[in-house]
Amino acid sequence: MVTESELLDFMRETAYKPMTYQELEEHFHIADAKEFREFLKLLNRLEQEGKIILTRTHRYGMPERMDLVRGRLQAHAKGFAFLIPEDREHPDVYIHANDLKSAMNGDTVLVRVNSKSIAGGKLEGEVVRVVTRAVTQVVGVFQNEEAYGFVIPDDKRINRDIFIPKEGFNGAANGQKVVVRIVQYPEGRAAAEGEIIEILGHKDDPGVDILSIIRKHQLPEAFPDDVMEEAMSVPDEIDPAEIAKQGRRDLRDKVIVTIDGEDAKDLDDAVNVERLPNGHIKLGVHIADVGYYVREKSKLDQEAYNRGCSVYLVDRVIPMLPHRLSNGICSLNPKVDRFTLSCEMEFNEQMKVVKHDIFTSVIRTKERMTYTNVRKIVEDEDPEVTARYSELADMFRLMKELALKLRSKRMRRGAVDFDFEESKVIVDENGKPTDIVKRERSIAEQIIEEFMLAANETVAEHFHWLKVPFIYRIHEDPDQEKLLNFMMFVANFGYSVKGGKGDRVHPRALQSLLEDIQGTKEQTVISTMMLRSMKQAKYDAESTGHFGLAAEFYTHFTSPIRRYPDLVIHRVIREVIENGGALPAAREEYLASRMQEIAQQSSERERVAVEAERDTEQLKKAEFMLDKVGEEFPGIISSVTSFGMFIELENTVEGLIRLSAMTDDYYHFHEQHMALIGERTSKIYRIGDEVEIRVARVNMDDHTIDFEMVDMKPRRRGEGFEDGFGGRPGGKGSGKPWQAAGGKGGKNGGKAGKKAGAGKAFGKAGKGAGGKGKAAAGGKRGGKRGAGAGAAGDAGPAVSFGFGSGKGGYAPGPAPTSRKAGGSSGAGKGSRRKKTSASGIFIGGGSNGAPGADGKPPRKKR
Repeated sequence: MVTESELLDFMRETAYKPMTYQELEEHFHIADAKEFREFLKLLNRLEQEGKIILTRTHRYGMPERMDLVRGRLQAHAKGFAFLIPEDREHPDVYIHANDLKSAMNGDTVLVRVNSKSIAGGKLEGEVVRVVTRAVTQVVGVFQNEEAYGFVIPDDKRINRDIFIPKEGFNGAANGQKVVVRIVQYPEGRAAAEGEIIEILGHKDDPGVDILSIIRKHQLPEAFPDDVMEEAMSVPDEIDPAEIAKQGRRDLRDKVIVTIDGEDAKDLDDAVNVERLPNGHIKLGVHIADVGYYVREKSKLDQEAYNRGCSVYLVDRVIPMLPHRLSNGICSLNPKVDRFTLSCEMEFNEQMKVVKHDIFTSVIRTKERMTYTNVRKIVEDEDPEVTARYSELADMFRLMKELALKLRSKRMRRGAVDFDFEESKVIVDENGKPTDIVKRERSIAEQIIEEFMLAANETVAEHFHWLKVPFIYRIHEDPDQEKLLNFMMFVANFGYSVKGGKGDRVHPRALQSLLEDIQGTKEQTVISTMMLRSMKQAKYDAESTGHFGLAAEFYTHFTSPIRRYPDLVIHRVIREVIENGGALPAAREEYLASRMQEIAQQSSERERVAVEAERDTEQLKKAEFMLDKVGEEFPGIISSVTSFGMFIELENTVEGLIRLSAMTDDYYHFHEQHMALIGERTSKIYRIGDEVEIRVARVNMDDHTIDFEMVDMKPRRRGEGFEDGFGGRPGGKGSGKPWQAAGGKGGKNGGKAGKKAGAGKAFGKAGKGAGGKGKAAAGGKRGGKRGAGAGAAGDAGPAVSFGFGSGKGGYAPGPAPTSRKAGGSSGAGKGSRRKKTSASGIFIGGGSNGAPGADGKPPRKKR
């Protein structure tokens, strides 16, 4: 039987030329009819998965040999996208909005690379084929147009509305949040088509906001019945006979404790320390043996694989495992027996692990400690708390000593330690945010952090040298181009990255820089830019090291209740222990074939969880600021862009000051310096500067907050409309972004444009948004009458602009404000208004946009 790897290896050979299935059948000497049928199934499956390509002449070849790149599509709200190739060595590929075909954000696609752009040699390409769809359903607000409707997606990366025929309404009312299943994907200028499968409630109803985010990211909520059935069969407590039968090491007489937050319920790690007679310190890290209860290929295991990790939203947790396990038998609750996997490490004076042991165990924790109480003992020396835990106080002091020494060693070897402040949004029983508090990172949190890092490194190195299939946590070196840009950026402040040669830099050099800037005004700016220059950490079947931790070996071993990779390696560890330090050959081969797939799935699910957590936090922070419009706050510039600057307040809320609101000068964006510089005053705004702001508006549709500068003097009237680049007096525009507003219409054009609020009207060939220029985002007469898409003045984000055809107002970017205003083609006197959705998708055929006989307007393609 021909295997997938044999077939792919053959096709990758240099001498291989695309073959028909008959030629491949002959090459592999397939004579048996059953084997032939299986071979055809293999070819079809690989072709559907995009791993091989069937040409027009019915020959099979490899995508990479045909100048095709396979990867995941990362779409942008403005319409374009990037291909993130599966081949990690291949650079990202830029894809113009017109070259996406029907592909959407997250899809796995095959892309043909067409060219390298002149500036910077970036790759550009077009989607040839969608291999797998990531987006099958969309969450958004339903807009009823009687004969048909639209769903305006919450996800701004889906930048065109979903058309809903009358028969697909399924009871949805105007303004309700709904889930729509995509029936037909977008092609050309035709919108995607769908049917409503779930009504979440009106967008302003309590709880609908979080539920919308859950549906948007397709997060599972309730566990299926068969999964719950398995969970209910798990015992509530350990049978004493099981302990002796399994031969676990009995640690129930040791002083072992858990240290977690006050509200934690899934306690998956416990620790103990003791000073040995030789002066060394012995650290024990004991992790819940979840794999003992969640067996491989069980329903519980399949569900955990699909979920990938627990998701911590503002007002709830979506767990990876049912509460019966995560809060019950798998949670290391105090004074009860629990099965664990233990890693004991002996540290010498230099904090080197001179001896370690990894084994199955049974423990009984003495106390369920909180970070607050441990801090009060070792830092505050609170007499009341110290007296309450008098038997444990000395151990906590030893823990502090060990943790500080481990951290000091980690810093010396070059680990990069970003000390960004995190926050937590406090919500009441109705989900309404009542406060935003900063998360404290006290010595108690550092103790657990250092102990878990030590255990993860020790376990990773141990199993790397055993050469068994495993999952590692890796963090690749920064991208060469981003690193060089960062070095140029810090040079503006008079700093240099020591030892940075060519395209490589040791993390120690970056940590030294962080230490140099500690307490300075530019600390925030440089730390932020350094973080942006780094890659994301992820899971992998190969151990390639962790740049940020300056660790050669690293894994995730310590949280099997909430992370699937931890659960998988727990099974491997137990199997290796039970088989005397090795795995049977067949088992090793099977595990090796699965590990990369598990690593990739886990990385993808982690990204989804992070996005969902970020979305809910942003939503609740915006809601928290709703009643603070008009109030003034001090803030720090956290980011500078070509369209304005983001300001972070003391409570970590972030808002945008648009360039259009900076009316005391005309500001230009200098990318290399990450600064906005005034044209007349030479006033400079850059990351880290302190500013006084006023809350101008809160947009609960986009979860965004707009700020404005306190005491900002307005421009004189007639100085050009306030576009996304600050505007400028009219005259003969040069086509530069900041000169686009007026066009040939001069001052009058500026005024017309100001009324139109037409966003980034780029003013090609010197013709702007008003005056004689064509309508930037609307009908033929929209330009003269200032009636293009977008809200008046600066009522909305300056990101919605059309392509100026005047025949349908197609706008590729999100334009929430224009949606409210109708956002179709120009509405000047005598203009013929075409039927479009709120974001400007052309769907109408006749002059009055009347729907066809079937109640559905004619769909027009380019």
